[in-house]
Amino acid sequence: MAYNEYLAGRIRKVIINEKISFEEKKMMGGLTFVVDDKICVGVSKDDLMARIDPDKYSKALEKKSCREMDFTGRPMKGFVFIEPDGTDLNKDLEYWIKLAMEYNPKAKSSKKKKKKS
Repeated sequence: MAYNEYLAGRIRKVIINEKISFEEKKMMGGLTFVVDDKICVGVSKDDLMARIDPDKYSKALEKKSCREMDFTGRPMKGFVFIEPDGTDLNKDLEYWIKLAMEYNPKAKSSKKKKKKS
């Protein structure tokens, strides 16, 4: 299933309005927004994916429509999915994006693989 392009557009608008430099990368069957070479937020099917501070992870899971990100069957601490009813309102979408952006400077970047010659 393709990712929700409407949600992607809403995310893009929030990030651009905050004047944050980002890249978009298609991965994991969806679209991710990468800030400073680190996955920050994304769209998977109809869900928002957010990379948040692991110290705030448990509290975030108590929020409306938030659940563990478990692509592999094993939850990835610090990554959450937010279902559509948790991002319907702009203020809710902005909350999750802000939470991810706050953690981004502390997050580890993915190691880039060197191309073989």
